[in-house]
Amino acid sequence: MTAIRLIVGLGNPGSEYEGTRHNAGAFFVHALANRAGCRLSPESKFFGDTASGTINGLPLRFLIPTTFMNRSGKAVAAMAHFFKINPEEILIAHDELDIPPGQARFKHGGGHGGHNGLRDIIPALGGSKDFYRLRVGIGHPGHASKVSGYVLRKPGAGDRDAIAASIDAAIEALPKLLAGDMVKAMTQLHSFQYHNDA
Repeated sequence: MTAIRLIVGLGNPGSEYEGTRHNAGAFFVHALANRAGCRLSPESKFFGDTASGTINGLPLRFLIPTTFMNRSGKAVAAMAHFFKINPEEILIAHDELDIPPGQARFKHGGGHGGHNGLRDIIPALGGSKDFYRLRVGIGHPGHASKVSGYVLRKPGAGDRDAIAASIDAAIEALPKLLAGDMVKAMTQLHSFQYHNDA
């Protein structure tokens, strides 16, 4: 596989949306940048908060778009074009309704699955779906009519802890993905079991 050079965490900007389920991808990139010892800072030409650092000796760029979710492609494309980063060198972290809190999944390619951030990113990358994804489980409210309110609310303490644990598990598995071993990365992450000790 091609080496990943850019890791993007999707969310909505502003204090109103901070900590909401829809920002799970942004949680991941914040945690990852922290682990890499680098600080995200606003960069207007990339329409987001950015940093560069290394994980296991590999140079990476981090991006959290500060556009709204449905305009995420503007930020991703700006950074990808500027640094000549191909779609297959990008990992997009996003919230996933079809996975329960406490689980996360790596994936390569595929459609947008109804996710508004991915829906905007695909055409911004010239129609390419050939990027990697980290799908952070947030669970489903049970009915399509409840989805929009659900993703824009903060999870309760139990779900919040479960989401945080799955993000930690993804960070632990990430070096295998960065080293080019998608199968080992998926095996490690997908076998993670969250246990609530409360």
